[in-house]
Amino acid sequence: MAQTSFIHLKEGGLFAESVSLETIANQFGTPTYVYSKNTLTHTFESFKKGLIGTDHLICFAVKANSNIAILNLFAKLGAGFDIVSGGELERVIYAGGDPKKIVFSGVGKTSKEIEAGLKANILCFNIESRSELLRINHIAKKLKQKAPISIRVNPDVDAKTHPYISTGLKDNKFGVDFSHALPLYLEASNMDHIDIKGIDCHIGSQITELKPFVDALDRVLSLTNELKKHKIHLSHIDIGGGIGICYQNESPPDFEKYTKEILKKIKDLKIKIIFEPGRALVGNSGVLLSKVEYLKQNGVKNFAIIDAAMNDLMRPALYDAYHEIKVVHESDEKAQSFDVVGPVCESGDFIAKNRMLSIKENDLVCIMSAGAYGMSMSSNYNSRGRPSEIMVDNDKIYEIRAREKSSDLFKLEKKLPD
Repeated sequence: MAQTSFIHLKEGGLFAESVSLETIANQFGTPTYVYSKNTLTHTFESFKKGLIGTDHLICFAVKANSNIAILNLFAKLGAGFDIVSGGELERVIYAGGDPKKIVFSGVGKTSKEIEAGLKANILCFNIESRSELLRINHIAKKLKQKAPISIRVNPDVDAKTHPYISTGLKDNKFGVDFSHALPLYLEASNMDHIDIKGIDCHIGSQITELKPFVDALDRVLSLTNELKKHKIHLSHIDIGGGIGICYQNESPPDFEKYTKEILKKIKDLKIKIIFEPGRALVGNSGVLLSKVEYLKQNGVKNFAIIDAAMNDLMRPALYDAYHEIKVVHESDEKAQSFDVVGPVCESGDFIAKNRMLSIKENDLVCIMSAGAYGMSMSSNYNSRGRPSEIMVDNDKIYEIRAREKSSDLFKLEKKLPD
């Protein structure tokens, strides 16, 4: 079962912390993302707990959920940030994040983005190719700066996750081939405008076993030892993110066990350790609230057509991902098997298939474990405005993003002249 603990049954209906989901639907409409401030805070503090007494930095992976209020909350809790675009850089800074706690990842950094990162004085660029290294050195020279870098090495470790979110194998586009990393470090060490800070790896997302993390770290540490022989001494090791959450019946390692295994490997190195969790911090801190518009039967299937669609929550269509669905109010309706689908004109527009649900038209449903890669991957396909986002804090409700209106979607567009 999904472990979104802030959703609970009370007085015959579901509540988020101390707020009725029906109250949120009545006030803000549907579909609406609902997050728990207390769960976000507790999850971050739980991750940090196993790192007390060590030199560390937890860099939240902004791609998982880029809402300004959530970034601001993490910044106040002391988080750094892992970004992959200039837009995310601007978001983090606007949200109050410290640029000196930002690591910039991604395979396709543009010159404009690199320049923005240098001017902001970020902590580090995670280099993903020799071409990128040359470009960063050239831009840093132009700005009369030294660019802080680490090289993202590809350890060729199977993360045992969905192929679309596996990033550490040889045939993935990410990182520098392990056998090419040492020569690239040596080349970087001779560049006047490059300052080597660390080493980085990230093998994938939604990983539910410890072994892939340990195997990847072993390879990174072997390269770190080789670098020392060449008098290249690192100030940090960035082991990326990727630790999974429970969507259905997965059993990912708890944070304390995970950090304990990592720290055991580096305890004698006297080096800063950087983590880049994303989903692990926000996935089970949010849900998507939706309404059943129609029930439809075609002789073969029962369909529950809801007002949330693949443009609101892309994961099921993209990865065939599982999200638990709960009916907001207890019902006497007979449970039947439904495909839960949206109104978008694609056969791939589904949220769930073959779910036993007791529902009727106009019922509210709660799509669980939607805090990561939900709103951040949403789109305006079919000219649909993206949902509102709500943060609950005990009995308080905050609208942290207003629902998009149709006029918002075409305000940057222009008609041709007559």
